[in-house]
Amino acid sequence: MMTFQTLKSIAARSQDTLLQDAAGAAALIVMLVVGLHLPAFV
Repeated sequence: MMTFQTLKSIAARSQDTLLQDAAGAAALIVMLVVGLHLPAFV
Protein backbone atom coordinates (compact mmCIF):
# COMPACT_ATOMS: atom_id res chain seq x y z
CA MET A 1 0.00 0.00 0.00
CA MET A 2 2.89 2.34 0.73
CA THR A 3 4.29 1.88 -2.78
CA PHE A 4 0.98 2.90 -4.35
CA GLN A 5 0.83 6.05 -2.22
CA THR A 6 4.40 6.92 -3.18
CA LEU A 7 3.72 6.46 -6.90
CA LYS A 8 0.52 8.50 -6.60
CA SER A 9 2.33 11.39 -4.90
CA ILE A 10 5.15 11.31 -7.48
CA ALA A 11 2.61 11.43 -10.32
CA ALA A 12 0.79 14.32 -8.66
CA ARG A 13 3.98 16.34 -8.18
CA SER A 14 5.28 15.84 -11.71
CA GLN A 15 2.02 16.14 -13.59
CA ASP A 16 3.19 19.00 -15.85
CA THR A 17 6.23 17.08 -17.14
CA LEU A 18 4.68 13.61 -17.20
CA LEU A 19 3.78 13.82 -20.91
CA GLN A 20 7.27 15.02 -21.85
CA ASP A 21 8.83 12.19 -19.84
CA ALA A 22 6.60 9.63 -21.55
CA ALA A 23 7.52 11.04 -24.98
CA GLY A 24 11.21 10.86 -24.08
CA ALA A 25 10.90 7.26 -22.92
CA ALA A 26 9.07 6.35 -26.13
CA ALA A 27 11.81 8.01 -28.20
CA LEU A 28 14.48 6.02 -26.34
CA ILE A 29 12.62 2.77 -27.01
CA VAL A 30 12.27 3.61 -30.70
CA MET A 31 16.00 4.40 -30.96
CA LEU A 32 16.83 1.12 -29.22
CA VAL A 33 14.65 -0.92 -31.57
CA VAL A 34 16.04 0.85 -34.64
CA GLY A 35 19.59 0.38 -33.38
CA LEU A 36 19.05 -3.32 -32.82
CA HIS A 37 17.59 -3.78 -36.31
CA LEU A 38 20.24 -1.66 -38.04
CA PRO A 39 22.68 -4.55 -38.73
CA ALA A 40 19.95 -6.29 -40.75
CA PHE A 41 19.95 -3.41 -43.25
CA VAL A 42 23.71 -3.41 -43.81
